[in-house]
Amino acid sequence: MAQTAKIGSRLVIVTGGPGSGKSSLAAALADAGFRTMPEAGRGIIRDQVAIGGAALPWADQNAFADLMLSWDLRSYREAQAAAETGIVFFDRGIPDVIGYLQLSGLPVPSQVQRAAEMFRYNDRVFIAPPWPEIFTQDSERKQTIEEAEATYHAMADVYTGLGYELVTLPRLSVAERAAFVLSTCA
Repeated sequence: MAQTAKIGSRLVIVTGGPGSGKSSLAAALADAGFRTMPEAGRGIIRDQVAIGGAALPWADQNAFADLMLSWDLRSYREAQAAAETGIVFFDRGIPDVIGYLQLSGLPVPSQVQRAAEMFRYNDRVFIAPPWPEIFTQDSERKQTIEEAEATYHAMADVYTGLGYELVTLPRLSVAERAAFVLSTCA
């Protein structure tokens, strides 16, 4: 159990609303040599669009949530091995699935809640606040800035409710954000 807790402390989440710089931060951390786990949502959207699937946030929200949970569980398991030798950063984590379901007005299935409780990350979770100046929409990010703000608040509530300590990312350059994260993790 102590080894599992030690590994979990090396699994660090960056969460928040869409368009707040999370993926850019993850890319900078990867460029600095750290292992990163990509966001489930964007990958699933790309795959579903490519195959003509319906598990999309604008088509079948329950199916989309199921795929996100599956993706995030696989990412967690994959990251455990890498965390034996260093920190692994996640662009969102399992608790984000709960936030997504709540934002969509859908019930949170017991297995999703159990997964968020069982598969723990570092107690400190970095949260990116809404940042209108950098927010953009694209073919995968269809949310408005208002929805991004609602997502930020939902993620803050979910992570706090699960006992995580939130560390707000400052609105700085990507390099300065990466330095902030690394200094906070040290």
